Amino acid sequence: MHSTTAQSASQTSRARRIGMRGAVLVLTALTFNAGGATPDSAGLPSTIPPMRVGDWYRPGATTTWQWQLTGDVNTSYAAAVYDLDLFETSAAQIASLHGQGRRVICYFSAGSSENWRPDFARFDRQWLGEPLDGWAGERWLDIRHRPVLDVMVGRLDLAKRKGCDGVEPDNVDGWANDTGFPLTGDNQLGFNRALANEAHKRGLAVGLKNDTGHVGQLLRYVDFTVNEQCHQHNECAAVLPFVAANKPVFNAEYAANAAAGARLARAVCAKAKSAGLRTLILPVKLDDAFRVTCE
Repeated sequence: MHSTTAQSASQTSRARRIGMRGAVLVLTALTFNAGGATPDSAGLPSTIPPMRVGDWYRPGATTTWQWQLTGDVNTSYAAAVYDLDLFETSAAQIASLHGQGRRVICYFSAGSSENWRPDFARFDRQWLGEPLDGWAGERWLDIRHRPVLDVMVGRLDLAKRKGCDGVEPDNVDGWANDTGFPLTGDNQLGFNRALANEAHKRGLAVGLKNDTGHVGQLLRYVDFTVNEQCHQHNECAAVLPFVAANKPVFNAEYAANAAAGARLARAVCAKAKSAGLRTLILPVKLDDAFRVTCE
Protein backbone atom coordinates (compact mmCIF):
# COMPACT_ATOMS: atom_id res chain seq x y z
CA MET A 1 0.00 0.00 0.00
CA HIS A 2 3.05 2.27 -0.04
CA SER A 3 5.36 3.40 -2.82
CA THR A 4 7.86 6.18 -3.20
CA THR A 5 6.22 6.96 -6.53
CA ALA A 6 2.58 6.09 -7.09
CA GLN A 7 1.47 6.01 -3.45
CA SER A 8 2.51 8.84 -1.17
CA ALA A 9 0.20 8.51 1.83
CA SER A 10 -0.56 5.78 4.31
CA GLN A 11 -4.12 5.77 5.58
CA THR A 12 -3.17 2.51 7.35
CA SER A 13 -4.80 -0.84 6.99
CA ARG A 14 -6.53 -0.19 10.33
CA ALA A 15 -9.24 1.72 8.50
CA ARG A 16 -9.76 -1.16 6.11
CA ARG A 17 -10.66 -3.57 8.85
CA ILE A 18 -13.97 -1.88 9.64
CA GLY A 19 -16.82 -2.85 7.35
CA MET A 20 -20.30 -4.28 7.06
CA ARG A 21 -19.03 -7.79 6.77
CA GLY A 22 -22.31 -9.69 7.13
CA ALA A 23 -23.84 -7.93 4.13
CA VAL A 24 -20.61 -8.32 2.19
CA LEU A 25 -20.63 -12.10 2.53
CA VAL A 26 -24.11 -12.35 1.03
CA LEU A 27 -23.58 -9.82 -1.73
CA THR A 28 -20.20 -11.13 -2.82
CA ALA A 29 -21.51 -14.69 -2.95
CA LEU A 30 -24.20 -13.50 -5.34
CA THR A 31 -21.62 -11.61 -7.35
CA PHE A 32 -19.49 -14.72 -7.81
CA ASN A 33 -22.46 -16.77 -8.94
CA ALA A 34 -23.51 -14.09 -11.41
CA GLY A 35 -19.99 -13.65 -12.74
CA GLY A 36 -19.37 -17.33 -13.25
CA ALA A 37 -16.11 -17.34 -11.26
CA THR A 38 -15.35 -20.62 -9.54
CA PRO A 39 -12.85 -20.00 -6.74
CA ASP A 40 -11.86 -22.73 -4.33
CA SER A 41 -14.25 -21.71 -1.57
CA ALA A 42 -12.39 -23.88 0.92
CA GLY A 43 -9.20 -21.90 0.39
CA LEU A 44 -5.86 -23.11 1.69
CA PRO A 45 -5.91 -25.62 4.57
CA SER A 46 -5.95 -23.81 7.91
CA THR A 47 -4.76 -26.78 9.97
CA ILE A 48 -1.12 -26.87 8.86
CA PRO A 49 1.27 -26.86 11.82
CA PRO A 50 3.83 -24.11 12.36
CA MET A 51 7.49 -24.56 11.53
CA ARG A 52 9.43 -24.87 14.76
CA VAL A 53 12.93 -25.69 13.62
CA GLY A 54 15.06 -23.56 11.34
CA ASP A 55 17.67 -20.83 11.18
CA TRP A 56 15.94 -17.46 10.96
CA TYR A 57 16.04 -14.18 12.87
CA ARG A 58 13.96 -14.26 16.05
CA PRO A 59 13.75 -10.77 17.58
CA GLY A 60 13.09 -10.49 21.30
CA ALA A 61 10.32 -8.45 22.88
CA THR A 62 12.65 -5.53 23.68
CA THR A 63 13.92 -5.13 20.10
CA THR A 64 13.80 -1.51 18.91
CA TRP A 65 12.68 -0.52 15.44
CA GLN A 66 12.34 2.13 12.77
CA TRP A 67 9.60 2.13 10.11
CA GLN A 68 9.96 4.06 6.86
CA LEU A 69 8.26 3.09 3.61
CA THR A 70 8.59 6.22 1.47
CA GLY A 71 11.34 8.74 0.74
CA ASP A 72 15.10 8.47 1.04
CA VAL A 73 15.84 6.06 3.86
CA ASN A 74 17.30 7.68 6.98
CA THR A 75 19.69 5.14 8.51
CA SER A 76 20.86 7.32 11.39
CA TYR A 77 18.51 5.98 14.07
CA ALA A 78 19.88 3.71 16.77
CA ALA A 79 17.25 1.06 16.13
CA ALA A 80 17.98 -2.66 15.97
CA VAL A 81 15.49 -3.26 13.14
CA TYR A 82 14.60 -1.20 10.08
CA ASP A 83 11.28 -1.98 8.39
CA LEU A 84 11.53 -0.89 4.72
CA ASP A 85 9.71 -1.42 1.43
CA LEU A 86 10.76 -4.66 -0.28
CA PHE A 87 10.58 -3.31 -3.82
CA GLU A 88 11.98 0.16 -3.21
CA THR A 89 14.94 -0.88 -1.05
CA SER A 90 18.05 -2.15 -2.80
CA ALA A 91 20.27 -5.04 -1.79
CA ALA A 92 23.07 -2.51 -1.34
CA GLN A 93 21.02 -0.49 1.16
CA ILE A 94 20.22 -3.64 3.09
CA ALA A 95 23.89 -4.65 3.09
CA SER A 96 24.82 -1.19 4.35
CA LEU A 97 22.41 -1.51 7.26
CA HIS A 98 23.80 -4.94 8.03
CA GLY A 99 27.22 -3.34 8.13
CA GLN A 100 25.91 -1.03 10.86
CA GLY A 101 24.70 -4.03 12.85
CA ARG A 102 21.03 -3.53 11.94
CA ARG A 103 18.45 -6.09 10.87
CA VAL A 104 16.09 -5.39 7.97
CA ILE A 105 12.44 -6.35 7.69
CA CYS A 106 11.00 -5.96 4.20
CA TYR A 107 7.44 -4.76 3.71
CA PHE A 108 5.08 -5.92 0.98
CA SER A 109 1.32 -6.22 0.63
CA ALA A 110 0.25 -9.85 0.74
CA GLY A 111 -3.51 -9.35 0.66
CA SER A 112 -3.85 -6.75 -2.07
CA SER A 113 -2.64 -6.13 -5.61
CA GLU A 114 -0.84 -2.87 -6.43
CA ASN A 115 -0.80 -2.09 -10.12
CA TRP A 116 2.58 -0.36 -9.97
CA ARG A 117 4.44 -3.41 -8.65
CA PRO A 118 6.62 -5.31 -11.15
CA ASP A 119 4.81 -8.62 -10.58
CA PHE A 120 1.28 -7.23 -10.95
CA ALA A 121 0.72 -9.03 -14.27
CA ARG A 122 0.84 -12.35 -12.44
CA PHE A 123 -2.59 -11.71 -10.89
CA ASP A 124 -5.56 -13.09 -12.81
CA ARG A 125 -8.41 -10.57 -13.08
CA GLN A 126 -10.80 -12.86 -11.24
CA TRP A 127 -8.59 -12.66 -8.16
CA LEU A 128 -8.92 -8.86 -7.95
CA GLY A 129 -11.63 -7.60 -5.63
CA GLU A 130 -12.80 -4.29 -4.23
CA PRO A 131 -10.49 -1.25 -4.30
CA LEU A 132 -8.85 -0.30 -1.05
CA ASP A 133 -10.28 3.02 0.10
CA GLY A 134 -7.81 5.83 -0.47
CA TRP A 135 -5.39 3.70 -2.49
CA ALA A 136 -5.58 4.25 -6.22
CA GLY A 137 -4.49 1.18 -8.14
CA GLU A 138 -4.81 -1.19 -5.17
CA ARG A 139 -7.41 -3.95 -4.85
CA TRP A 140 -8.07 -6.75 -2.41
CA LEU A 141 -7.02 -10.24 -3.49
CA ASP A 142 -8.94 -13.49 -3.30
CA ILE A 143 -6.50 -15.29 -1.05
CA ARG A 144 -8.34 -18.61 -1.42
CA HIS A 145 -6.46 -19.24 -4.68
CA ARG A 146 -3.13 -21.04 -4.40
CA PRO A 147 -1.65 -18.98 -7.29
CA VAL A 148 -2.12 -15.83 -5.17
CA LEU A 149 0.05 -17.41 -2.49
CA ASP A 150 2.54 -18.36 -5.23
CA VAL A 151 2.96 -14.68 -6.14
CA MET A 152 3.71 -13.93 -2.51
CA VAL A 153 6.19 -16.80 -2.36
CA GLY A 154 7.95 -15.10 -5.26
CA ARG A 155 8.16 -11.97 -3.13
CA LEU A 156 9.65 -14.02 -0.29
CA ASP A 157 12.27 -15.27 -2.75
CA LEU A 158 13.01 -11.65 -3.69
CA ALA A 159 13.37 -10.76 0.00
CA LYS A 160 15.81 -13.62 0.43
CA ARG A 161 17.87 -12.56 -2.60
CA LYS A 162 18.07 -8.98 -1.39
CA GLY A 163 19.26 -10.05 2.05
CA CYS A 164 16.19 -9.16 4.14
CA ASP A 165 16.18 -10.71 7.60
CA GLY A 166 12.39 -10.87 7.73
CA VAL A 167 9.19 -9.72 6.08
CA GLU A 168 6.13 -7.68 6.99
CA PRO A 169 3.21 -8.94 4.85
CA ASP A 170 0.45 -6.30 4.92
CA ASN A 171 -3.32 -6.57 4.43
CA VAL A 172 -3.56 -10.07 5.90
CA ASP A 173 -6.92 -9.28 7.50
CA GLY A 174 -9.13 -9.30 4.41
CA TRP A 175 -11.62 -11.61 6.12
CA ALA A 176 -12.64 -8.63 8.32
CA ASN A 177 -12.98 -6.21 5.40
CA ASP A 178 -15.17 -5.52 2.39
CA THR A 179 -12.95 -7.31 -0.12
CA GLY A 180 -15.57 -8.30 -2.70
CA PHE A 181 -15.06 -11.96 -1.75
CA PRO A 182 -16.80 -14.07 0.91
CA LEU A 183 -13.61 -14.70 2.86
CA THR A 184 -13.88 -16.48 6.19
CA GLY A 185 -11.63 -16.53 9.21
CA ASP A 186 -10.48 -20.01 8.22
CA ASN A 187 -9.60 -18.75 4.73
CA GLN A 188 -7.44 -16.06 6.30
CA LEU A 189 -5.79 -18.45 8.74
CA GLY A 190 -4.94 -20.86 5.92
CA PHE A 191 -3.31 -18.11 3.87
CA ASN A 192 -1.47 -16.50 6.79
CA ARG A 193 -0.15 -19.78 8.14
CA ALA A 194 1.02 -20.96 4.73
CA LEU A 195 2.76 -17.64 4.07
CA ALA A 196 4.47 -17.72 7.48
CA ASN A 197 5.76 -21.24 6.91
CA GLU A 198 7.03 -20.33 3.43
CA ALA A 199 8.93 -17.40 4.95
CA HIS A 200 10.51 -19.63 7.56
CA LYS A 201 11.48 -22.19 4.93
CA ARG A 202 13.57 -19.41 3.37
CA GLY A 203 15.20 -18.41 6.65
CA LEU A 204 13.09 -15.26 6.97
CA ALA A 205 11.39 -13.97 10.09
CA VAL A 206 7.76 -13.08 9.51
CA GLY A 207 5.34 -10.77 11.27
CA LEU A 208 1.61 -10.48 11.74
CA LYS A 209 0.29 -7.14 10.51
CA ASN A 210 -2.68 -5.99 12.60
CA ASP A 211 -5.35 -8.79 12.45
CA THR A 212 -5.74 -8.71 16.21
CA GLY A 213 -8.67 -11.11 15.88
CA HIS A 214 -6.24 -13.92 15.06
CA VAL A 215 -3.42 -13.27 17.52
CA GLY A 216 -4.13 -16.43 19.51
CA GLN A 217 -4.32 -18.61 16.40
CA LEU A 218 -1.18 -17.19 14.75
CA LEU A 219 1.19 -16.45 17.61
CA ARG A 220 3.08 -19.73 17.17
CA TYR A 221 3.51 -19.11 13.42
CA VAL A 222 5.06 -15.63 13.48
CA ASP A 223 8.00 -13.87 15.11
CA PHE A 224 6.64 -10.36 15.77
CA THR A 225 3.63 -8.18 15.10
CA VAL A 226 3.37 -4.78 13.46
CA ASN A 227 0.37 -3.04 14.96
CA GLU A 228 -1.09 0.29 13.92
CA GLN A 229 -2.80 2.52 16.47
CA CYS A 230 -3.63 0.06 19.24
CA HIS A 231 -3.50 2.95 21.71
CA GLN A 232 -5.90 5.03 19.65
CA HIS A 233 -8.31 2.13 19.23
CA ASN A 234 -7.94 0.76 22.78
CA GLU A 235 -6.87 -2.69 21.62
CA CYS A 236 -3.31 -2.99 22.92
CA ALA A 237 -4.38 -5.78 25.27
CA ALA A 238 -4.98 -7.96 22.21
CA VAL A 239 -1.27 -7.98 21.27
CA LEU A 240 0.16 -8.57 24.74
CA PRO A 241 0.49 -12.34 24.12
CA PHE A 242 3.41 -11.43 21.84
CA VAL A 243 5.23 -9.73 24.70
CA ALA A 244 4.53 -12.69 26.98
CA ALA A 245 6.07 -14.96 24.31
CA ASN A 246 9.16 -12.69 24.09
CA LYS A 247 8.18 -11.50 20.63
CA PRO A 248 8.15 -7.76 19.86
CA VAL A 249 5.07 -5.64 19.32
CA PHE A 250 6.19 -3.02 16.80
CA ASN A 251 3.48 -0.42 17.40
CA ALA A 252 2.98 2.74 15.36
CA GLU A 253 0.71 5.61 16.31
CA TYR A 254 0.18 8.48 13.88
CA ALA A 255 0.29 12.25 14.28
CA ALA A 256 -0.02 15.21 11.93
CA ASN A 257 3.36 16.74 12.81
CA ALA A 258 6.22 16.57 15.29
CA ALA A 259 4.49 18.81 17.84
CA ALA A 260 1.37 16.67 17.76
CA GLY A 261 3.58 13.61 18.02
CA ALA A 262 5.23 14.95 21.16
CA ARG A 263 1.80 15.57 22.71
CA LEU A 264 0.69 12.07 21.83
CA ALA A 265 3.88 10.64 23.31
CA ARG A 266 3.07 12.25 26.64
CA ALA A 267 -0.30 10.51 26.55
CA VAL A 268 0.76 6.99 25.50
CA CYS A 269 4.44 6.36 26.19
CA ALA A 270 4.11 5.50 29.86
CA LYS A 271 1.44 2.93 29.03
CA ALA A 272 3.50 1.57 26.13
CA LYS A 273 6.58 1.11 28.30
CA SER A 274 4.58 -0.54 31.06
CA ALA A 275 3.07 -2.99 28.57
CA GLY A 276 6.40 -3.73 26.87
CA LEU A 277 5.38 -2.32 23.49
CA ARG A 278 7.91 -0.80 21.07
CA THR A 279 5.88 2.32 20.25
CA LEU A 280 6.78 4.94 17.65
CA ILE A 281 4.78 8.03 16.73
CA LEU A 282 5.16 8.67 13.04
CA PRO A 283 3.72 10.62 10.09
CA VAL A 284 0.99 8.71 8.34
CA LYS A 285 3.04 8.87 5.11
CA LEU A 286 5.84 6.92 6.83
CA ASP A 287 8.29 9.25 5.10
CA ASP A 288 10.53 10.12 8.09
CA ALA A 289 9.21 13.70 8.25
CA PHE A 290 9.47 13.23 12.02
CA ARG A 291 9.88 10.42 14.51
CA VAL A 292 8.98 10.29 18.19
CA THR A 293 9.94 7.19 20.11
CA CYS A 294 8.73 5.89 23.46
CA GLU A 295 12.08 4.16 24.07
